[in-house]
Amino acid sequence: MNADRTVLVTGATGNQGGGVARALLADGWRVRAFVRDPGGSAARALADEGAELVRGDWDDVESLRRAVDGVHGVFGVQPLGAAEAELEAEVRWGISLAEIATDAGVEHFVYSSVGGAERRTGIDHFETKAAIERHVLASALPATILRPVFFMNNLLGFVDAGPERVMELPVLADRPMQFIAASDIGRIAAAVFAAPREWIGRQVEIAGDELSFADVARVYERLTGVPTRLVTRPIEDRMFEWFAESGYRADIAALREEFGRLLTFEEFLRRELDGRSGRVPA
Repeated sequence: MNADRTVLVTGATGNQGGGVARALLADGWRVRAFVRDPGGSAARALADEGAELVRGDWDDVESLRRAVDGVHGVFGVQPLGAAEAELEAEVRWGISLAEIATDAGVEHFVYSSVGGAERRTGIDHFETKAAIERHVLASALPATILRPVFFMNNLLGFVDAGPERVMELPVLADRPMQFIAASDIGRIAAAVFAAPREWIGRQVEIAGDELSFADVARVYERLTGVPTRLVTRPIEDRMFEWFAESGYRADIAALREEFGRLLTFEEFLRRELDGRSGRVPA
């Protein structure tokens, strides 16, 4: 049945959108990938795996309309912004995609937001997603909102190390933090598209593991054999203040009950290290 239905995936050449596109393809869906450069290596890799590439630009509304035309579902995620103009563009693009999907009669719209967006965090790039969420929820779209937590993939910047690995971060060393692998966001999104009756109208924060950054350092040292230490820096950025004050609140036990095995950080890092060394992950 999935082979007769197409899902448009935005951000398909990124970690999150790529994870969703590959999970959908693995489950037998047809995938249309919205990409800026079909000739890029990430886009070509998706095409080799069976995705249909559609060239587009977020500011080109007609290219969005062409991408959405005829699809069953849409997975929406916008580029991350930092500067004011980028944040404004994120909201504009997210709302535009939702409105185009509404006009096109899309049967299932899955928007990827961020954990805590509904809690008025005061974090600029969380508040943009909250604004898009409000628009989606107020629309007539049959929608699901996923709220992923901190990406495990963001910790891969510490893979390369010399005689010692030093992780300098503005965090509380022993405060638990929730993480998720981009591939698990893909698995969850594919499961949501496969069960619209269960998921349309729902919003859920998603995570796969919870551990402190001190624990992250210990996992790195155990798996790589490189002495690793966490150096905590003063907390000045609003996002890291929020991590220390409140943080993510995904119900990981319930998520595992609903979606099955989700990667722990140790499992995720082992797979990444094995992949880079050419070994087949256990």
